[in-house]
Amino acid sequence: MTDEDLATTPLTEMHRGLGARMVPFAGYLMPVQFEGVMAEHAWTRGQAGLFDVSHMGQIVARPCDGGGWASLAPALEAAMPVDLVDLPEGRQRYGLLTNDAGGIEDDLMVANRGDHGFLVVNAANKAADLERLRGLCPDVEFEMIGDRALVALQGPAAEAVLAEHAPDCAAMRFMDVAVTRIGGAGAWVSRSGYTGEDGFEISLPAGDAPGIVEALLADDRVRPIGLGARDSLRLEAGLCLHGHDIGPDTTPVEAALTWAVGKVRRTGGARAGGFPGADTILRQIAGGAPRKRVGLRPEGRAPMREGTALFDGDTPVGAVTSGGFGPTVGAPVAMGYVAADRAQTGTALTGEVRGKRLPVAVAPLPFTQANFKR
Repeated sequence: MTDEDLATTPLTEMHRGLGARMVPFAGYLMPVQFEGVMAEHAWTRGQAGLFDVSHMGQIVARPCDGGGWASLAPALEAAMPVDLVDLPEGRQRYGLLTNDAGGIEDDLMVANRGDHGFLVVNAANKAADLERLRGLCPDVEFEMIGDRALVALQGPAAEAVLAEHAPDCAAMRFMDVAVTRIGGAGAWVSRSGYTGEDGFEISLPAGDAPGIVEALLADDRVRPIGLGARDSLRLEAGLCLHGHDIGPDTTPVEAALTWAVGKVRRTGGARAGGFPGADTILRQIAGGAPRKRVGLRPEGRAPMREGTALFDGDTPVGAVTSGGFGPTVGAPVAMGYVAADRAQTGTALTGEVRGKRLPVAVAPLPFTQANFKR
């Protein structure tokens, strides 16, 4: 596949002008780095990094009866084990689209915007997600928005930077959503992101996005950041990447995402079950799962990458799903799945790297403290 066969975002030409190294990702041509992963990672942790995430799917959901969130929320709950009925207007929640076996078809964000909902789904799954949602929620109209960009401004300086363009955003808390104006354009803003840092995700009209991004990058506290640092940042933050750490064969309980299953959707709750895979998921919540996602700290300096087999003695016990060097941690970090009886923090295992068994220990997640504004 050549670059000409890949989709582009409204910011592609800007990335090229900034000297980005462009790579294929989820069917798009995306910047993997600008000045280097280590430098971009450190800049985001210390200042503010600007990420193009326009490849993600942006979906507006409206109830067919025109009843607003009161009608929409219970309809959407047929597709995911999330408490949406009790989600206040102006707030969003992390959700999971599950299948009949309890596996995770995708993870997403769902926002209550009063008379409608706004969903952000992963790029590689957006067409399948749209089909799944339409099948499970027949009383909801779903529209994939194709004329908007999506950028993430992440890092400790993000609030101060954005407040100079949209002062009302400074008062937002983690997981708040709002509609405002930036550079004269209508912006859909959430105080969220996937780096473990404070920050915002900003949906912008495609035609206005380059000018607004240029204005943000004109601030000395902001630099463009590519997919490479986005991956190392989310790994240090202990955040899952769909298709790697979670997928159709991984349940929320195995993935240590039980917290995302609303209490009212669990056994004994006011709206227990009613979502795909409920029997499996609720049974595992009550009795445990056979394996669990854990943090892993390899000894030495050699990273353990995705696919590294994990052993207890000569017994295979799991595998790494994400791994690399953690620039903030200053050492290799990884996540993976191990048998439930080997999931306790401190459990000593080995990982097979280039034919050698190297020491690795089960470690708590995240590897770096989250800095969200509560």
